Amino acid sequence: MNNIVSHKSIAPLKKLKLSKEEVLNDFRLANESRQASLLGRREVLTGKAKFGIFGDGKEIPQLAMAKVFENGDWRSGYYRDQTFMLAASMLTLEEIFAQLYGDTDIKANPANGGRLMNNHFATRSLDEKGNWKDLTKQKNSAADSSPTASQMPRLLGLAEASKFFKLADKKKDFKQFTKNGNEVAFGTIGDASTSEGYFFETMNAAGVMQVPLAMSVWDDGWGISVANKYQTTKGSISEILKGFEKQKDSNGFYIFKAYGYDYPELIETYRKGIALCRKEQVPVLFHIMGCTQPQGHSTSGSHERYKTPEQLQKETEIDGISQMRKWILTSKIATEEELNLIETESVKKARQARKNAWNNYQKPIIQKKQDFLKLVDITSCECAQTTSIDGIKKELFRIGEPMRKDIVSAARKILRLVCDNCSNPKNSLKANITEWLKKETIENERRYSSHLYSESELNTEHITINPPKYTEKTELVPGREILRDNFDFIFEHNPLVLAFGEDVGKIGGVNQTYEGLQEKYGTHRIFDTGIREATIIGQGLGMAMRGLRPIAEIQYFDYLLYGLQVLSDDLATLHYRTAGGQKAPLIVSTRGHRLEGIWHSGSPLSMVINSIQGMHIAVPRNMTQAAGFYNTYLKSDQPVLIIEPLNAYRLREKRPENIGEFNSPVGIP
Repeated sequence: MNNIVSHKSIAPLKKLKLSKEEVLNDFRLANESRQASLLGRREVLTGKAKFGIFGDGKEIPQLAMAKVFENGDWRSGYYRDQTFMLAASMLTLEEIFAQLYGDTDIKANPANGGRLMNNHFATRSLDEKGNWKDLTKQKNSAADSSPTASQMPRLLGLAEASKFFKLADKKKDFKQFTKNGNEVAFGTIGDASTSEGYFFETMNAAGVMQVPLAMSVWDDGWGISVANKYQTTKGSISEILKGFEKQKDSNGFYIFKAYGYDYPELIETYRKGIALCRKEQVPVLFHIMGCTQPQGHSTSGSHERYKTPEQLQKETEIDGISQMRKWILTSKIATEEELNLIETESVKKARQARKNAWNNYQKPIIQKKQDFLKLVDITSCECAQTTSIDGIKKELFRIGEPMRKDIVSAARKILRLVCDNCSNPKNSLKANITEWLKKETIENERRYSSHLYSESELNTEHITINPPKYTEKTELVPGREILRDNFDFIFEHNPLVLAFGEDVGKIGGVNQTYEGLQEKYGTHRIFDTGIREATIIGQGLGMAMRGLRPIAEIQYFDYLLYGLQVLSDDLATLHYRTAGGQKAPLIVSTRGHRLEGIWHSGSPLSMVINSIQGMHIAVPRNMTQAAGFYNTYLKSDQPVLIIEPLNAYRLREKRPENIGEFNSPVGIP
């Protein structure tokens, strides 16, 4: 095992089309990332952070993946991807530690502003006003979410957006979002999480749709303490997906296999796979075996509890960084002294990054503590509880590394002790602390609770309402025709809009609200999907994150429960969990409230309302109001669920003269 570097791996730099500097830079990045993982665990165990989960053991394949990741591309992954994020310049070492400490400073922690646990990555798609940046001029990462495999549904939409842009009218201006649909959506997942239904649903859909989706499975043989043989049939995700493999003149996806410790093989594998994915716009699967987890799953436990000494020894021997080191020496790319220097400098750099991040996190809190103590000291007030107040001040003063909670707690304790009748009303201790707490509460509200809903100029509160107009000659038509004609207007005037769902395309919807529109506007704008509600939501979410305005239809309200987790954990939280850095103005369309038995169509409204805070829910009473809601939310950047009334499609309503131009107010029955 000590000589695991194979002859196949000893590939000359010329063949790999890499310079010595590039290889050594990769070796440096791998070591810096590993040191950040080791130090991060230590920060948790010494009490500076609550929990830590890191990407050690997956460094080498992520370096290879980063080499084929271009401006405009998107990542949808999970918490093991820190090396990839570093190599793609979407993350700094300081930001790894800022996330660990929960720093709320957006400049220090741009991914999530301290709103998530560590190693949850994201880039910022929006400027400070909530407007789109040029996404083609940066590398993009969708905001991570914690539930296992939750990165999969949105990944499908991120990839499908490229296909849409490729097929779209080239006369339309999409240059802020795409370079002619050339972008690839990169997904990552752990081998154990491929057992989740979302993984299979997404991969099946990608194989059907033929979209540029590049899926990497980091296979370390474990799902926390549960071995691979209990997770996956045959113990291999690539083996059981062979039936999905793309053949000549068939759909499906290409399958590539490589080992996580073989740097040259990984470089060549990713180059070949992504070239196919990008050029042919087809999905590819990379099964990366032989990954490891040197520190176990997370700081919550030790892998020594469930791995045998032999297993631990094997992981040490196939460690990707040590194998890359051997390959560099065997290939005579660099000397032992050069590699030793890189390793020493990596330790220093990671330690300095930790120090910088901690100081940046602590500095404003220490300043706030000092300001508060000064406020209490300069207040002239004689109280019966002066001794107790002094004790609280001294206790706060002694805290060398305070949290904001410590200061607020001290303020509240003092406030409970001070008397109502102060000896100096103009400089009252009670009045001053009350005012300080009021300001702090407002600051913390912004710091921890902003951006649950849109705060941009496109918020629905800022949308001008234009009511439907009628004349004496206004005709009565079935309600579904109002929706159909309104959609016709929308598709004619807004090239970013597309609609999809079960039976939406060819037959125009089960209630004919898209009648004839696919033939008029094309199958790339109005199309059918399989029966797979979770990834219908995911399609819409991913496309909306890339600047499109999708309308994702769930055929009946009852079926929404299949996609509720995606709505609740991903779409509804997106703007909040990125502190305003990303948005997905998706319209989810469904129908219900006819009560045709408990599944066709019931009304699980109370559950849905309480599950998707962060989204609006619009429940129109007729089709005119429904059409108006579509018009309102297409002018807004607020995601919404619109529930059309099933009984109203055939009921006749007055057809507005200004079809497509009127809109419905939000929050007014």
